[in-house]
Amino acid sequence: MWPPLRAVCQRVCRRSVAAVLSKCFRHRDANVSHFSHSAGRSAQACKALMYRNHGDPSRVVQLEDVGLPPLGAKDILVKMLAAPINPSDINMIQGTYAVVPDLPAVGGNEGVAQVVEVGSQVKSLKAGDWVIPKDAGLGTWRTGAVLPEDDLISVPNDIPLLSAATLGVNPCTAFRMLSDFEDLKPGDSVIQNAANSGVGQAVIQIAAARGINTINVIRDRPEFTQLSYRLKAIGASHVIKEEALRKPEIKELFKTCPKPKLALNGVGGKSATELLRHLQVGGSMVTYGGMSKQPVTVPVSALIFKDVKVRGFWVTQWKRDHSQGELASMLDELCSLIKQGILTAPACTEVGLQEYRAALDTAMQPFTSNKQVLVM
Repeated sequence: MWPPLRAVCQRVCRRSVAAVLSKCFRHRDANVSHFSHSAGRSAQACKALMYRNHGDPSRVVQLEDVGLPPLGAKDILVKMLAAPINPSDINMIQGTYAVVPDLPAVGGNEGVAQVVEVGSQVKSLKAGDWVIPKDAGLGTWRTGAVLPEDDLISVPNDIPLLSAATLGVNPCTAFRMLSDFEDLKPGDSVIQNAANSGVGQAVIQIAAARGINTINVIRDRPEFTQLSYRLKAIGASHVIKEEALRKPEIKELFKTCPKPKLALNGVGGKSATELLRHLQVGGSMVTYGGMSKQPVTVPVSALIFKDVKVRGFWVTQWKRDHSQGELASMLDELCSLIKQGILTAPACTEVGLQEYRAALDTAMQPFTSNKQVLVM
């Protein structure tokens, strides 16, 4: 039997365990072990954070014992190592996300698992490999799963556990937005709100590696100075408060770097409108989130006199529209940055499955900069 569940923090040990999922059914024996594995292919068992109705995650999510189906010829048996709690996970449980799995469902869209056993026809993976989900809705908040080979993609097992667990969503989102909407060259500028989010921190680091300036907008807070230092330490060119976007002093900033070609919006509302005001003529604003729950308002003058482009991006759709080879190529580039120490995981708090309610409550605070990561 594997070690009991425990929590993950910035000091992460490779023996920590997280959660990926597949469809499974509730086990009848309440005293089953966390994830028991026999030499044969009989049913196994694991712990999972499941929800049977949509609603407030801290109320509808329950820690349950679940049974796993026998290993099929094209299946993979995995033990989860770590799985973060993202805003999309919360929205999915609430029933407001674009992807809504059949109920009952296991929570979590992102995470890293280790292959324990492979079916007789599996060719791309072997025991000991690390894997992450290809698509949303897989259900990663569990200690183990039996999954189809095609639902997983391998990642190096010599990168930090937290980096692997948080690789599939935020860094991929940042990478694609910096690559696909404007032809950015060294010396160009990007402006973004929610700069302390997981996507925001990835944008800072990837842009810095490419020689691109970042103007990073965050809300005012008591610890603004410390947060500003931290973002600059990972490569931020400028860190400013939301209020500064509306003040004349912003003109001084643009004497040290060009106006941005690209604006990245994860907030919406007035914050997005302010980003638009500072774009170059012909620039693009890409919206990937809406933490303020306010609509994006585009001034007519921005469209007529500046010819700005207003776009949206959803990494799940990108993955569905592109080949596994293209996904693998992007992950290879990101993992190379990780190995070089250029791209690091965001600050996080390590949480065991038993403490999931407090972790969900923290994750539901829309502007928190502290990522909650479940470690199995």
